[in-house]
Amino acid sequence: MFTENRGQVGIGTLIVFIAMVLVAAIAAGVLINTAGLLQTQAEATGEESTQQVSDRINILSATGNVTDGDEIDKVNVTLTKAAGAEDIQLENVTYEFVTSDSVVTGVVGDSEASISNITSTTNDNVITDRSDRYKISFDAAEALGSPLSGGERVSLTLTTAPGASTVTELRVPDSLVSKSAVSL
Repeated sequence: MFTENRGQVGIGTLIVFIAMVLVAAIAAGVLINTAGLLQTQAEATGEESTQQVSDRINILSATGNVTDGDEIDKVNVTLTKAAGAEDIQLENVTYEFVTSDSVVTGVVGDSEASISNITSTTNDNVITDRSDRYKISFDAAEALGSPLSGGERVSLTLTTAPGASTVTELRVPDSLVSKSAVSL
């Protein structure tokens, strides 16, 4: 009589054990799948974060063209890419001018700004090498609403497509008399 009970308990234990192994296998599969998904998302986030930090523009110089009326009608910015940056498409760069009474934003490729190649191995508007130099010219009346006069300060922010920003302050000299161009 004892042998029959033992057999039934053994089969019940075996069924419970198999059910536990199946549940553990399913749970392990879900965990492995979730870990893979999280790893992929973490890699993408890491790449985007790196681009936001490293895909920056270096502003080398800024100048202004002085008109006969002693105002600056054009702002010229010479730039290259920062160390470690990937290729930068200049048409996709956004700009923001902040003056004492206005904020003007736009995209270089969609605005009245003009891009010219100073030194580059390619004839497109993509900075591919740190030795590439490009000039972006902004019409002050279009970009700022009016020409710049002596003593004004303007903050310029250039932001690449990945989101890396470069900020510079442009300061117009107090006197523009008898000058055709000034450093800002």
